[in-house]
Amino acid sequence: MNQPRSFRAEAIVLRHSDWGEADRLLILFTREHGKLRAVAKGARKVLSRKAGHLEPFTRVTIQLARGRELPIVAQVETLDAYLPLREDLVKVGYAAYVLELIDRFTYDEEGNNPVIFRVLTDTLARIAAEPDGWLAVRYYEMRLLDFLGFRPKLFECANCGRKIEPLDQYFSPSAGGVICPRCGLGLPGLWSISVEALKYLRHFQRSNYVEASRARPNAESQKQVEAVMQGYFTYLLERELNTPGFLKRVKESTIPR
Repeated sequence: MNQPRSFRAEAIVLRHSDWGEADRLLILFTREHGKLRAVAKGARKVLSRKAGHLEPFTRVTIQLARGRELPIVAQVETLDAYLPLREDLVKVGYAAYVLELIDRFTYDEEGNNPVIFRVLTDTLARIAAEPDGWLAVRYYEMRLLDFLGFRPKLFECANCGRKIEPLDQYFSPSAGGVICPRCGLGLPGLWSISVEALKYLRHFQRSNYVEASRARPNAESQKQVEAVMQGYFTYLLERELNTPGFLKRVKESTIPR
């Protein structure tokens, strides 16, 4: 059966790079087809009408014509530019982290995943709208782990299976969850996690966003939760993420001196 010569998609622009003399190579995450690469002809020209619609963090509807190697952008229209993201470097950092996770954990043309697409667009909207995007990002991390098949074990010990008691625990990235003090004593490669930080991880895992947004972790619990989540993603990827370092530098530069 012949494929249609063109197709339409709703997409988030993840990133772009130069392609040839005046074109751009786009990395898109679409609702209908998963992650795609496409070429925007002439998008680097000063008078290009497409260029403004094809910046990272932008949600678009896009018409793509099938080319010999890659699809070619025929038409594009912005649905949401998430403008508040572009006015705050911390929000830019959070949004870049969200897109990096999607980019690193998905492959070209894996097929559609409207649930992940919805979580992605909801998260960008929350970061744009809320004063602090920290909680929106942590909730996104937990949902993404669920959808990718890496849901961490937070209620029973990942080693012995016993119910976790209200005590400080360990987290094992290799075991994919919390390790109780009895099992964790002397084991290498574990991270300490306080009972308070674990409480918030559990809350994010079992709650919808309205319920999760009621959480008010203190600064130390935020630091631990963030470290465990980013460390776990780094372990799964077997390489460092780029955006957490950028976000850390931005946050440090905005602290009053």
